[in-house]
Amino acid sequence: MIWGSKDVRWTVSHSRELVPSAAVRRGERVSPLPRALVDLDDLPITAGDVTMSLTEALQQSDVDGFLVIQRGTVVFERYLTMQPETSHILQSVSKSMTAALVGVLVGEGRIHPDDLVPDHLSELAGSCWDGCTIEHLLDMRAGVAFNETDYEDEASESYRGFRVLGWLPRLEDDPSPTDYIAAMSLQGPHGGPFEYRSILTDVLGWCLERASGEPLASLFASRIWQPMGAGHDADLLLGPGGFPLVDGGFCVTLADLARFGLMFLQGGAVDGRQVVPAEWVQRLRSADADRIEAFRSSPDSHDMPPTAFYRDQWWVRDAEAGIYSGYGIHGQQVLVHQPSECVVARMSSWPRPWDDDAARLGDAAAFAVCAALG
Repeated sequence: MIWGSKDVRWTVSHSRELVPSAAVRRGERVSPLPRALVDLDDLPITAGDVTMSLTEALQQSDVDGFLVIQRGTVVFERYLTMQPETSHILQSVSKSMTAALVGVLVGEGRIHPDDLVPDHLSELAGSCWDGCTIEHLLDMRAGVAFNETDYEDEASESYRGFRVLGWLPRLEDDPSPTDYIAAMSLQGPHGGPFEYRSILTDVLGWCLERASGEPLASLFASRIWQPMGAGHDADLLLGPGGFPLVDGGFCVTLADLARFGLMFLQGGAVDGRQVVPAEWVQRLRSADADRIEAFRSSPDSHDMPPTAFYRDQWWVRDAEAGIYSGYGIHGQQVLVHQPSECVVARMSSWPRPWDDDAARLGDAAAFAVCAALG
């Protein structure tokens, strides 16, 4: 859907016009975002052997909007090709949002990381999902086969899977998302090496709906979006049969993405009220050798520090310091950076799903801003 579009910039802010969606309603109370803006336009950004200003870096990496919060206050904000009220697709930053909802339902006792997937989805008993836990889904360590290394390879299993889910035009004989998931095969044991596969998040969302008895959009609204004090309604894209596309289908405003990051910066609390259990957020501050080793063998580790790992649908760069990000194709990011007490929210429209140079420039800009403010 996105990577097949001829006009990515239009598509990222009009996704609900292309794919069915459900509204994620905001509440009556909006969490305030006071402003004390700082001039960072000329901040030097170095990526590789090239140095440019922050303004040039944002322009060259197809950024649509860029917002920085420090200690609860907006200190920098630029809207390049979008407006404050624009609802922009998050792609895989949606995964981090979905995992936050898992934390809330764990706190309610409705689901547990050690639960087996078929405990919640009985139709998956006797399939490749036997022995797979919620934790395996959260950490991308299930053993199912779904090669997601090339979003544009039409012969790949992941391309077929995204087509089945409704991200791309479906074929007449494509199965339903749930039937497709039930028929998947194993490539290795559950709990093995990290391998990034979006379908695992979709199974996670299916488990959340079953555990709660509620549609994902309304569940997320009541447990996260409204208590967080979102300023605008969000949208969640839906696949065939109303299947929630939580692997990448949340569409939100830039400020609300920043509010979500701020909630994690504040240990899961908003305006003094706990939204996501503090102990769930604290999991991201706890490194262990097993997760680091499982991540190290992945190609995704190459541009990450040796302390990095993947947990609860976040890319953790440094658990001890409290530095972690949600990332999405076409250039989406929310960075939580405890040392500088900053959150950086970025929305972009890269022409192709993944661009290594744009990704490095985006990270360079985000970390340079945190360093300058910190």
